[in-house]
Amino acid sequence: MSATFDLPALQAQLRDLSGLVVAFSGGVDSSALLAAAIDTLGKEKVLAVIADSPSLARLELQEAKQVALDLGAELEILSTHEIDDARYRANSGDRCFWCKEQLFTYAQPAAQKRGWALAYGENADDVGEHRPGAESAAQRGVLAPLRDAGWCKAHVRAYAAHRGLSVAEKPAAPCLASRVAVGVAVDLETLERIESVEQKLRTNGYQILRARHLAQGEMALEFGAEDFLRAQTEAMQLQKLAHSFGYTECSIRRYQSGSVA
Repeated sequence: MSATFDLPALQAQLRDLSGLVVAFSGGVDSSALLAAAIDTLGKEKVLAVIADSPSLARLELQEAKQVALDLGAELEILSTHEIDDARYRANSGDRCFWCKEQLFTYAQPAAQKRGWALAYGENADDVGEHRPGAESAAQRGVLAPLRDAGWCKAHVRAYAAHRGLSVAEKPAAPCLASRVAVGVAVDLETLERIESVEQKLRTNGYQILRARHLAQGEMALEFGAEDFLRAQTEAMQLQKLAHSFGYTECSIRRYQSGSVA
């Protein structure tokens, strides 16, 4: 890992806090923030909270629990209900805003009860991008210590490796709803189908992948560079898999970070 990280800059964002509730997903950003908060403030002054809903894959929840356990962090699982919000289900381009609204609505009482701040894992690379979730955080005064310390993703991964976090090299793993094309409604059945397809693919040895729900009967299966050539040779089997979940059309393509359709 060639990047370095300025730990004092991050500690400066944390050390004067009376305590911190970390909106935790189990990804590298929030895991690094949680580890740094524990090291700076002490375990007794840090709480991790994770939003559990149909948009969170069961594998991701399991892995997040393990990371929290490894860190010795107190973890509270919040049952959120974004799927009940028509604005979220509409998926019109601001879905992440309504998702974060649910997360922060459920997390803020835990912070207020303790008199602590609430923070999430936005990093400096996220600045300037269109991130509706960040708008929710800004409106609610949720802290972003990684961003404010000037830490980009490379710094976060370098620190995570230095700290020995199991997720140091974990690829981005956004929620299942991120696989649904903008403008196509999000519903429980669709999320379950996406999760089932991706779980089958992982069982078959694929690593970086996305099962994109483009329309009711149309799916695109995306694969990282190391898996893409294999996927091309197995295109017929992959299309049969999609067909078994009700998709009449299935394309095979290379994964591109940030793609939503």
